[in-house]
Amino acid sequence: MQTEHENQPKELQRSMKSRHLFMLSLGGVIGTGLFLGSGYAIGEAGPLGAIVAYLVGGLLMYLAMICLGELSVVMPVSGSFQVHATKFIGPATGFVIGWIYWLSWALYVGLEFVAAGLLMTRWFPDIPVWIWCVIFTVLLFTINALTTRSFAETEYWFSGIKVLAVILFIIIGAAAMFGLIHMEDAQPAPFLSNFIGDGLFPTGFTGVFISMMTVVYAFQGSEIMGVAAGETENPQKSIPRAIRNIVIRVLLFYVLAIFVLSAIVPWKEVGVLESPFVTVFEMVGIPYAADIMNFVILTAVLSVGNTGLFACTRILFSLSQNGMAHSAFGKLNRRGVPMNALLVTMVFALLSLLTSVVAEETLFVVLLSISGVGGVLTWMAIAFAQYRFRKQYIRTGGKVENLKFRVPFFPFAPILCIIMCLGIFVFTAYDPTQRTSLYWGLGFVIACYIFYYFRYARRNVEVPALTNEQTNDFIQ
Repeated sequence: MQTEHENQPKELQRSMKSRHLFMLSLGGVIGTGLFLGSGYAIGEAGPLGAIVAYLVGGLLMYLAMICLGELSVVMPVSGSFQVHATKFIGPATGFVIGWIYWLSWALYVGLEFVAAGLLMTRWFPDIPVWIWCVIFTVLLFTINALTTRSFAETEYWFSGIKVLAVILFIIIGAAAMFGLIHMEDAQPAPFLSNFIGDGLFPTGFTGVFISMMTVVYAFQGSEIMGVAAGETENPQKSIPRAIRNIVIRVLLFYVLAIFVLSAIVPWKEVGVLESPFVTVFEMVGIPYAADIMNFVILTAVLSVGNTGLFACTRILFSLSQNGMAHSAFGKLNRRGVPMNALLVTMVFALLSLLTSVVAEETLFVVLLSISGVGGVLTWMAIAFAQYRFRKQYIRTGGKVENLKFRVPFFPFAPILCIIMCLGIFVFTAYDPTQRTSLYWGLGFVIACYIFYYFRYARRNVEVPALTNEQTNDFIQ
């Protein structure tokens, strides 16, 4: 008779469908960065400057996504870019990318609980925020602890609400902009007067560079697609389809939303608004506009927390599989969920909340700094891993035309991605308000490399073996 331990699955289950993967990637990018951060970008760069910043950020996202796509189709494993970095760059880099990515998302999971609690005070001002934090903690933990399918289905509907809100905003805002819907207080239709009234680049190109850092951070989360590749049905078809759709639709949503927003509200005013989307809905007379957007933003916050918890759990599982974390984190329960990794991630997320209260100006600032650097480093690692993979693939006799998904314009695409990521760090270094975050973030990276070489350098770290089909793809 088999024991309970023997009945437990040894590998993650491929239960996500193509629609789940697409909405997971889309939902990871459309969130508070659009609903709340778009006003800041417009205020810093002006209307056209913000659009240029989002287009440049979108190009960087596209380059990172196609590099990740080629790797994920060949090696559709949980942990994705962490495994790719380990295999094609080196175990030390895989170790650093895995832990900095885990730390980044685990911190933001904790922050999302607080953000959700604060949003709930609009409707329930007498209930303490910490009670809502507990409720949402239990909710998201339960969703992730059930099955991968339960997580994917929940995130599908979370993302659907956000996408619907953006589409409605663009349609209603455009109608008001051209006078098809009359605004309150009998304001005339603005057409393009607010958009071009102070010139195309009222703050100069400096504002574009400053806002671009915010834009790039808003686009981070699209790489979640790679983390989910190991649990997706038929990744050879699902991943290319998701990549083809995600970049175009994200850019359309962002660019059209920014265009409509800055055409209706003067750019100097939109930059100081807490939620510019609420302002536009109220200007066209939509009842309960603030409550509607509060619900949408709450959904976006919970979506980020839900996705972050999933990503952290799978990255920690991957690190364990590679011998870079305790073996307990690589164990799955009967439902195919790495429960130990989930529990540790949740505990760290909750502890990070304490640092925002008891060490707000010290440890909490350091954690935020590491998180800000982690996303850009991850994109760099993805591009460099793809570059190394393609070179190795060709060197071992592989034919590029046999790859089911391949990066176009190689090697220009991954090299440009790396250069653009380095450019983000240069812009950060020249911005006094963000320079400290760069020091702490890169300092943590150096510390991780030093720790790896002292702790693991003499060990033979292995990555998950490729299946026969993947091996054929790699060596053909």
